[in-house]
Amino acid sequence: MANNTLLLGSLVTPLVGAIVALIFANSNRLQRSIGVLTGLIAWVFSVSLLVQVHDAGVQTYALGNWMPPYGIVLVADKLGELFAFMVNTIMIGGLVYTFRAHDKCMTYPAFIPLFLLMEVGLVGAMLTGDLFTLFVFMELMVLASVSLTAISDDQYGLEAALKYILISSMGTLFLLLGIASLYATFGTLNMAQIAQILLTGERPILAASSSLMLLCAFLLKSAVFAFHFLQPDFDTKAPTAIIVVKVGVYGILRLVTLLFVKDAHVMEPWLSTLGIIGILFGSLGALRTYNAKRMLAYSTFAQIGFILVGIGWGGTLALIGAIVYAFNHAFIKSSLLMLMGVVASYTKTKTANFGDISGIGSRMPRALGWLVLLGGLSLAGVPPFNGFISKLALIQGGVESGDWRNLIIMVGAGILTLMYMVRAWQRIFQQSPLPTTVETKDEGDSLFAPLLLIIVCLLLGTVFTEPLIQLVSATVQQIQDPTIYISAVFPAGPGQ
Repeated sequence: MANNTLLLGSLVTPLVGAIVALIFANSNRLQRSIGVLTGLIAWVFSVSLLVQVHDAGVQTYALGNWMPPYGIVLVADKLGELFAFMVNTIMIGGLVYTFRAHDKCMTYPAFIPLFLLMEVGLVGAMLTGDLFTLFVFMELMVLASVSLTAISDDQYGLEAALKYILISSMGTLFLLLGIASLYATFGTLNMAQIAQILLTGERPILAASSSLMLLCAFLLKSAVFAFHFLQPDFDTKAPTAIIVVKVGVYGILRLVTLLFVKDAHVMEPWLSTLGIIGILFGSLGALRTYNAKRMLAYSTFAQIGFILVGIGWGGTLALIGAIVYAFNHAFIKSSLLMLMGVVASYTKTKTANFGDISGIGSRMPRALGWLVLLGGLSLAGVPPFNGFISKLALIQGGVESGDWRNLIIMVGAGILTLMYMVRAWQRIFQQSPLPTTVETKDEGDSLFAPLLLIIVCLLLGTVFTEPLIQLVSATVQQIQDPTIYISAVFPAGPGQ
């Protein structure tokens, strides 16, 4: 097994950047520069690794040169590296946003180090080949994001952070129980070795129960209905530049395509059912909510529901649709969260309540209104944006599966998405100010970072549509054969 140092570089770069940023705690501008530079270097590592994985197959790195299963191994297959590339790209947007943001919390010495540590946790979770290390990286991500929420400018930030810790601790409990059950059964936590045993050997009852516990853990991390409670508070109070890319969907994909392939037929109907409920609940919640950021939080429930339904259908086209949807949605929602943060930054109270910001758009740059509209159209799946490609790919998967009832529900939910996004845009930018509309400031956060992400959304829906579909198709082809992952980690077979 050859060691690819690009894997190590993808993790070490943001970790070193966090340490260096902490050393220069007295200079906030230098910290932000270090953050952006670190993000760019990590992105270059990620792009290089993505190219190698696509051209040469699965890449690995054994930490300390301890071969698995005795040591921890980093594994970059097409699924893991695609998600890692997505994380690194969005993190650059978040770091760029901090340069011209007016949030007081972004001037704290701990902000940039915590942001980079969150990136370490996210990327590490995508690239680890060991379940316990996956747990460590996921908890690092949670602790960093919760800390960033706790120090946010919002007066209820600490309360939202405590609420998120509560729900996250439930996911942590399920994750630890599932990991402990697997270790008690197989004596290893290496994912490739466990997958090999479950593919070819007996299936102990404890292993079956561990699959349920791990599934619950990843559903909790994804904030899927009915694991969603308290999530809107967290999303609404989080600092604007905090873009937490969900690792739960990635974990679920690993469960059904690698660890518990033979149990996938049991999990998939439940995933589809939870996905449809989430779509309905999230869409209706977004229509009824009173806050722009909270609307996006409820929208996330619905969008994750779309992804779960695609995974639940289980066919090749459905998996392609689910992964394309997850990839594109990350860029769309990140841009919209930033844009709503920009809207709030123009108010003296930094509010995003519709009652306070109705008609406020007339006092803001006209470009902001256009970007919010374009982001909303992309989320709703209107061409030529990447949201259209996502929904089209998912519809093709639904046609392949023959699940016409759920397919009709999803199309209807797409119309609801268009309704609440256009309505929000009209209330903020087209309506006359109300008596309750708050006072505004002359200057708000910069539009540069969300503009970049909107451009990415447009490019993914036009110029890069075919390359993205080809890349995801190759990814699905690879993950549908778990022996490719296993043989990359154990070229001579597990235990050899």
